Amino acid sequence: MQGLQFILPLMKNIVLLFFCAVFTIHLHAQTYIGAGGIIPDDGSPVSFPITITNLNPSTIDTIHGLAMVSINLTHPYDSDLQFSLVAPNGDMVMLSYANGWDGDNYTNTHFTDTASIYIVEGTPPFSGYYKPQEMLGNLNDSRSGNGTWYLHILDMYAFADQGNLISWSITFGDHPTGPFAFTNSNLPIVLINTNGQDIPDDPKIPVEMKIIDNGPGNRNNVNDTPVYDAFAGIEIRGSSSQMFPKKSYGFETWDEAGEELNVSLLGMPEESDWILNANYTDKTLVRNAMAYQSFRNLDHYATRYKYVEVMINGMYKGIYIFSEKIKRDENRVDIAKLKPDQNSGDELTGGYIFKIDKMTGSGGDGWVSDFLPLNHDAGQTIFYQYEFPKSEDITETQKNYIKDYVSTFETVLNSDDFADPVNGFRNYVDEGSFIDYFIVNEISKNIDGYRLSTFIHKQRESLGGKLRMGPVWDYDIAWHNSNYCEGPEYTGWAYQFPCTGDFWQVPFWWDKMLQDTVFANNLKCRWLEKRETVLSNTWFDQYIDSVATLLNESQQRNFQVWPILGVYIWPNPEPIPETYDAEIASLKDWLHMRLSWLDTNMPGNCNSVGINDQLINQIKIYPNPANDNILIESSEMKRIIIVNAIGQIVFDSPTHGLNKIDLNISMFEEGVYIVHITTAEGIFTKRFTIIR
Repeated sequence: MQGLQFILPLMKNIVLLFFCAVFTIHLHAQTYIGAGGIIPDDGSPVSFPITITNLNPSTIDTIHGLAMVSINLTHPYDSDLQFSLVAPNGDMVMLSYANGWDGDNYTNTHFTDTASIYIVEGTPPFSGYYKPQEMLGNLNDSRSGNGTWYLHILDMYAFADQGNLISWSITFGDHPTGPFAFTNSNLPIVLINTNGQDIPDDPKIPVEMKIIDNGPGNRNNVNDTPVYDAFAGIEIRGSSSQMFPKKSYGFETWDEAGEELNVSLLGMPEESDWILNANYTDKTLVRNAMAYQSFRNLDHYATRYKYVEVMINGMYKGIYIFSEKIKRDENRVDIAKLKPDQNSGDELTGGYIFKIDKMTGSGGDGWVSDFLPLNHDAGQTIFYQYEFPKSEDITETQKNYIKDYVSTFETVLNSDDFADPVNGFRNYVDEGSFIDYFIVNEISKNIDGYRLSTFIHKQRESLGGKLRMGPVWDYDIAWHNSNYCEGPEYTGWAYQFPCTGDFWQVPFWWDKMLQDTVFANNLKCRWLEKRETVLSNTWFDQYIDSVATLLNESQQRNFQVWPILGVYIWPNPEPIPETYDAEIASLKDWLHMRLSWLDTNMPGNCNSVGINDQLINQIKIYPNPANDNILIESSEMKRIIIVNAIGQIVFDSPTHGLNKIDLNISMFEEGVYIVHITTAEGIFTKRFTIIR
């Protein structure tokens, strides 16, 4: 009992100290309550104010600052909503963006940086404490807390589901979090100052922009002398990607008067139009860049790019891909510049860029194809949009020309004689670009491929004139990063889009071209050639590893600010890797299986040289027919590949510049074989027969 008598006073003192501590915290916590109101459903934002005049101390920082925002609201479809806290100077922190799917309400929801659960991981009605989608601590930077704060709410979808904000509050307390610490990087740094403006979807707003790039191998500090320190016009860009809290941006470099200014940025050729791509749903941060690089490896223009880290109004926004916008330019899509007064003769025939895409974003004006997609039971059509000249610049004569040209091509392709070597579809298209575009879409199994973000361009007739596919664009939900329309599977064809009820469908082009034996065989030959080098497993592994190494430091910051590793973000397939390294490994594993499947299933037998018929005489093979040995002659041979009649590689070897090789073929079965020989002039093909 004596021990108990000793313990009881001690416990009393402990309890007393505890309550003193709690009282001290609450003594310094200051909560300000704001009124509610209707959340309109017409796509217009609404802001609810709280005016603070007596905050003590008035400066907010990590000693005493912004600690929590609490809300109560009703809404029948939570994922319609985005809401942000706006500081008196206009700086904004995203609290929640499109979370909760079709769940109802936010009830006693408290946003605080010290919560253990991220709002993306919560479920309606989100009762309790959650980390917001951006850190409240970014505002605790020694600014004044007095002034009018706003809760900014937007119902993004007009579906007659109006909501109501019941109440909201801001709490300032002791020892809150501070701004995310970002001072330097191995990547270039982009600093944007909007001067208190919110960046809209449209139009572009004027901002101050700095780019810090001290060159390869040198670190970049936010206080270093910038290589670009001027003005820009910026806006949010994208279509479905606008649902994500980490926004992508399109911007133009401007002079002081707000006029477009052509400049060279990050080693890219001079231009004024640029993109900052967020790649939010792609946690490897590799997929778009890998598509660009793959298309470039096939000797086509693809947008140049650099990885950068971005700060907007002093707030760290993570890793972005800084890239060229697809545009007519001698250093981008190199076609003739078509002016409004050029409406006849050769000038009228080019150049044009058009696309198949959603109506949101750029574009919008165009024409409907006369030919239905393969899947059209729900009334789907193919709509082509003008990209260059722009909708506001293209003349009626120019519209009619490109529409008629494409319609003629489609009419020929749809005819019984579509593969005719003289009058068939090749009169209108560059076959090689169609083959290479097909290859990139199919390696990546791009579920949006061919039907969205699909660009086509046409040069002036005197300069070539035919339709060419590309450049490639928008591959962040390709490469095994979508959970619908067979996206997770490494098998199957992207051009045979399985979601027949989807509004956007694939043109009939690809299915029809693959019915042409020459096209299929040329595709197979191109595939076999490039799989040895720039489309090999080794190349893809090395590329992915090189990006992962480059981003090893910065990805840790990115996923600290956007803590989505291991979290489902539309449309990630299951299972969701828990770490960045696991994301990289998952991508490589899927890609190996995909490449293997394509090796087995790529159409064509590579037994027709098609458009390379005139080059056959570059190769001599004798005797032909052969028995146990053949002699192959050609100038400075680099590699020999022999393919059997069903498209299997039976011999593959470098030849190191030899002009003649004596090959033992006694192990080959009887039949027809195709020899592909790589020389300095190109790849030449010829067939031989084994008879015993």
